[in-house]
Amino acid sequence: MHSKSLGKSDTLFMAACSGLVVANIYYCQPLIVLIAKDFRIPESRAGRIAWLTQIGYACGLLLLVPLGDIMERRKQILGCMVAAMLSLALAAMSPSFGVLQIASFLIGASSISAQLILLLGAHLADDDKRGSVIGTIMAGVIVGILASRSISGTLGAIFGWREIYFMAAGICAVLVVLMRLRFPQSMPSFKGTYGQLMASLIYYIRTQPALRQASFRNFMSFAALSAFWVTMVLFLSSAPFHYSSATIGLFGLAGAASALASPLVGKRSDNKGSFMNIWIGLAMELISFAAFYFTGNGLFLLIVGIILVDVGHQTIQISNQTIIYSIMPEARNRFNTVFMTSTFIGGACGSAIGIGLWNIGHWPLFCIGGALMVLVNIIATGTVTLRSGYTAGSQTS
Repeated sequence: MHSKSLGKSDTLFMAACSGLVVANIYYCQPLIVLIAKDFRIPESRAGRIAWLTQIGYACGLLLLVPLGDIMERRKQILGCMVAAMLSLALAAMSPSFGVLQIASFLIGASSISAQLILLLGAHLADDDKRGSVIGTIMAGVIVGILASRSISGTLGAIFGWREIYFMAAGICAVLVVLMRLRFPQSMPSFKGTYGQLMASLIYYIRTQPALRQASFRNFMSFAALSAFWVTMVLFLSSAPFHYSSATIGLFGLAGAASALASPLVGKRSDNKGSFMNIWIGLAMELISFAAFYFTGNGLFLLIVGIILVDVGHQTIQISNQTIIYSIMPEARNRFNTVFMTSTFIGGACGSAIGIGLWNIGHWPLFCIGGALMVLVNIIATGTVTLRSGYTAGSQTS
């Protein structure tokens, strides 16, 4: 890769690497039923590993991603990859559910390389191509998420859940070599200390309303999405479906449309369409939960809802990222830290809320709760629109 520009092959390579890394966070979701059987615990308890992984990811985003503004970025990416490889191996060899929970947290914390690669791509991209680069790399991330759910569900049913984690550790080992050979060195511009770096996060939260607004929108959007994917496993494994983890994993393929949509959303964001994209994404999410509520014993509305909720969230996220990455290039890692930490705290909250609603009122109550999350996001976004005088299609600055 060139040190100052990003070619199409470079962007595609980054997209592939990001997808393979982010998969580490999602392998566990279709495996919840298998893990519950192995450790002889309730499935709702086994579901903890989903939100623990997301909490770990949020902690890694908060504490480690900002380091990309003061240390060489390739070195940081490679260090995180080695840590992820070791964490995945620990999960595969876990002698108890307690150890698996610790390993899940560490997997999340060390899998931030996906975000570091995205930031490297945004840093190297030309200003007029940044949205497209973000969209392409995010498409790789989405493919990784979808493939991880499908592959882990299918192969987990055949070989066992531990083998999935061993496989993931092997993938990380290969990526360490490839990234070392292909990624360019990228030196930071911040000259202060780590303490000053972290203190600047508070300053930017206080002084950048666009960052606060984008972070809240993604918090709520990802909370709704994560609540769905975790609760869907419980829904499809119970009556009347009684699906295996392999079958449940295949439902991840229904969200493939979001991977196709991501580059298009990125290009539209380059053309100042970020805020209109956000409204479109919110509408898709709300319609998706209506489809989930009326799913019944069939699958057509469930599949329609999966497509809408995935495309809706990616539309919101890519638009938000295009907005915040355009504000202060020298603070891009720190802006992304605030944004993605908020996102994955939202994801962890959503996963926990989804399981809680399932335990109280099963699928109907979960669907109502998910719709309420989206409505809160719509109301908050509308309030900002009215207060700030945004017009449809305008871009926040």
